[in-house]
Amino acid sequence: QVQPVESGGGLVQAGGSLRLSCAASGRTLSRSAMGWFRQAPGKEREFVAVIGWNGVNNDYAESVKDRFTISISRDRDQDTMTLQMNSLKPEDTAVYYCASGIAYWRGRFSSHMVNSANWGQGTQVTVSS
Repeated sequence: QVQPVESGGGLVQAGGSLRLSCAASGRTLSRSAMGWFRQAPGKEREFVAVIGWNGVNNDYAESVKDRFTISISRDRDQDTMTLQMNSLKPEDTAVYYCASGIAYWRGRFSSHMVNSANWGQGTQVTVSS
């Protein structure tokens, strides 16, 4: 599969909003979940949100629930996933990574679900206080 490509990062003040997008293409996408992860300086990469292949089932990290919204649109050749981030906090500052090919169906996300995922190169999100 082709590596997913993120866009939409940037610098925003605390309380502001940003919208990230991820474009992914490949033959097996139609049954694949996608998700967002982030890595802050000096920290391990962490789960942010995931959305199932049907675009309905999803899960969020507790730290972003009620502030971030994940969605996905599909056409024959490409999936586009977005992450709408509202009420941003300085602790949201990180490199945000998109992943496709996640083995998620519904319920709570588990780290083993990304064992065969395809990862993007990341986009920087910086929230100033």
